[in-house]
Amino acid sequence: MGTTDADGSRSGDARAAGAPYEPGGLLDLLSVAAVVLDERGRIVLWSPQAEALFGWTAAEALGRYGARLLVVEEDLEAILELFAKVMGGGESWAGVFPARHKDGSTLLVEFRNMRLEDEGGRFYALGMATDQRVLRRVERDLALSLQLVDRSPIGVAVLDTDLRYVMVNPALERMHGLPAEDHLGRRVGEALPLADAAGIEAAMREVLATGTPQLDRFAVGREGGGAAEDQAQLISYYRLDDPAGRTIGLATSVVDVTDRYRVNAEARRRTALIAEASVLIGTTLDLDQTARELADTVVPGLADVAAVDVLDTVLGGDRAAPQGRSAVFRALAVASADASEAVRAADPPGQIARYAADRLVTRCVSTGRPVHLPYVRPADLPRIARDETAAGLLAGAGLHSYLAVPLIARGEVLGALDLKRLTNPRPFSEDDVALASELAARAAVCIDNARWYQRERATALTLQRSLLPQRPPHLVGLEIAYRYQPAGTAGQVGGDWFDVVPRSGDRSALVVGDVMGSGINAAAAMGQLRTAARTLAQLDLDPARVLHHLDHTASGLDQMIATCLYAVYDPREGICRAANAGHLPPVLVRPGARPALLEMPAGAPLGVGGVPFESVGVRLGPGDAVVLYTDGLVETRDQDIDVRLEALLAVLDAAPRDLEATCDLLLTTLRDGNDQDDVALLIARVTGRS
Repeated sequence: MGTTDADGSRSGDARAAGAPYEPGGLLDLLSVAAVVLDERGRIVLWSPQAEALFGWTAAEALGRYGARLLVVEEDLEAILELFAKVMGGGESWAGVFPARHKDGSTLLVEFRNMRLEDEGGRFYALGMATDQRVLRRVERDLALSLQLVDRSPIGVAVLDTDLRYVMVNPALERMHGLPAEDHLGRRVGEALPLADAAGIEAAMREVLATGTPQLDRFAVGREGGGAAEDQAQLISYYRLDDPAGRTIGLATSVVDVTDRYRVNAEARRRTALIAEASVLIGTTLDLDQTARELADTVVPGLADVAAVDVLDTVLGGDRAAPQGRSAVFRALAVASADASEAVRAADPPGQIARYAADRLVTRCVSTGRPVHLPYVRPADLPRIARDETAAGLLAGAGLHSYLAVPLIARGEVLGALDLKRLTNPRPFSEDDVALASELAARAAVCIDNARWYQRERATALTLQRSLLPQRPPHLVGLEIAYRYQPAGTAGQVGGDWFDVVPRSGDRSALVVGDVMGSGINAAAAMGQLRTAARTLAQLDLDPARVLHHLDHTASGLDQMIATCLYAVYDPREGICRAANAGHLPPVLVRPGARPALLEMPAGAPLGVGGVPFESVGVRLGPGDAVVLYTDGLVETRDQDIDVRLEALLAVLDAAPRDLEATCDLLLTTLRDGNDQDDVALLIARVTGRS
């Protein structure tokens, strides 16, 4: 049999020569009877086991002819012939014969007979017998135990009380990657030098001391003595006691659960990757950033190289994916686990590439289904790479498995997630296809949101910029500088505006406003209010009256609310008159004095209706300036508006003489990291009187 065990005879063994005998061993279990006959066949010695087996006491058996006492009549002649042969020729005899019990019953006895000779030359016959049923049961149990151990897929070993291997079955040989003979007589650390011998032996000694088994201890790789780093095992230890209750050693069983461990580990990896994707993908509404987040998430957990490409037609507004024809892609992102040549084979972000209908990525977006090549052959490379050079780079990098999954959002194919494995030795599996498809589906919604965001933002910005003055007109007695800066998100674009309107008598109207709301609707409302303000400016009305008419206009714009500051500067009188409709107050900057907020009634926003406005006048001299701005310049979520207005005054106090430089300083200082709203900024400085 394949099971291998050691002799086990050691000086420290409790059964070594000279040790006292304690019942409970195999011979006691078999209860071997001993009977000695003289030359005539009379019983001269009768053991207690013989009495237990045959029923007669020594007093009843001694001196009687053994054959007459133990053999049934029909077997008597044959037994006597065997006795004569043993006594005459010295041959041993072994066999089974029916023996007679004292109670008259017959039992089959396994019998061994041999001739003995004493110092006087006299011959005797020694007979040893045991109940055949008991012997066969022990033999069966032993054979069954050995075969179960030998053929079991569970690794089994037996160690003595010194924790040295005395038996190892073939399954454990395979798990340890070590033949049985290299185990026997050695301790765990000697046979398996890379194993956690101290921890293993500590557990074994505890089991030997307490008798309490330790079951299903989980160990991975060398921790439990496995031959492979990712080998997972369930290890159990049991103390072994003989029938008399003496501790004779310890047994260990090892169940290989590597496949189950890998499945569970893979499931945990996939769950973690999906959870990570839900957090990391779509953190902004920037299309390129979203694509980079997707590529970075799947590398290296799923692929060694990942590329995210969208259909150029989708970015242009065409919802139709190519059907059986070439496709034009725009590369958005590439990620790699290392500086592999495969990165050079990918389309650089921002590049436009046309792929023929026979390319795998084209097939992916045309069918809206994953394209899976578990094993990439050389003939497959031209269908993966963009050209021959790229195919050579992929071959040199060791591309061996490929997967492309479509990016589908709201039923529309947007592009593809392209995955490659180079250093990861495992091919893409069907589970990988399912995982990649789920990640792509989640990311596609974010990409689609980013796409629509960019389109809406571009539309709003275009409308906004088209409605703002492109070049300030020449104004008598005023030097003008201005800035418009859109918000960082599409939803905030559209509500802020400024304007400069020449009026009769060399006067100039200065306007800054902010429509509450965002997007295209706010931009459109802003355009209507700006047009109305320009028209009213030509009527030479007082600023308060202009706001009064603008209030009526705003009331008719679908409940639109806006703030506005309207000012008129007269260079002949040197006076600037202004009225406020819920807007932040302008800043008055005078040479040699600290900038200050112009004190004036705040007024109600346009569109509230029925609230009067009031005009105030301030005299301006050469070098004096007024700064008009919208709340996007100063408001933040974490600071009070008074604190921010004080910061505005501090920046203006240290501003350079040049107005353009002042505009830039205000935006860079006050808008640093704060781009949640539009900013309109207008600075007008008096140059002299006409």
